[in-house]
Amino acid sequence: MPRHLLPLSLVLATAGLLVLGAPAPVLAHAEAGHAGGFLSGLLHPVSGLDHVVAMVAVGLWGVVLGPPALWLLPVAFPLVMALGGLLGMLGVPIPGVEIGIAVSGLAMGLMVLFEIRAPLALAALVVAAFAVFHGHAHGAELPSGGDALLYSLGFVIATGLLHLTGILIGEARRWRGGRALARGAGAVIALVGLLFLQKALA
Repeated sequence: MPRHLLPLSLVLATAGLLVLGAPAPVLAHAEAGHAGGFLSGLLHPVSGLDHVVAMVAVGLWGVVLGPPALWLLPVAFPLVMALGGLLGMLGVPIPGVEIGIAVSGLAMGLMVLFEIRAPLALAALVVAAFAVFHGHAHGAELPSGGDALLYSLGFVIATGLLHLTGILIGEARRWRGGRALARGAGAVIALVGLLFLQKALA
């Protein structure tokens, strides 16, 4: 295995073991008080810090990898997330959803922190796999009687805006001290992911 892929392999192997060996989800994303339509979907991704940091990390990692990953990852994530959302709405069970969400923040935060430059296909696969967990959580929490299409549109748009936030933070790498800022953001994201993972495993 090429030496530059070793850190990525360790991160992914650890993430996989945590997800596969984890107990049933413990964290809840249940949300109350929002109408089940566009606004509810728009607000849902920003209602949980575990969602927010992972989605920002996608944009950050895209900047680290550079084009075409810079635009491909933030496009792939919402598309696959919508599929995960559909599975959640249909009640199709996916084991370890909350664990997967927490691990996504931890893993992608570490990738940004250590500036891991994975091949494009592998990076897209990693992002897509994590997107299924996030989408399933959103879809499963569609309020009763809500408009599924408008709700889905809302959470996809919110996700895109969070990716854009990550890209903007990552673009600071162009300026003096910006690289340290981006890596620091990766460290914070990884820490948040670790905290949520500890709660999920408790």
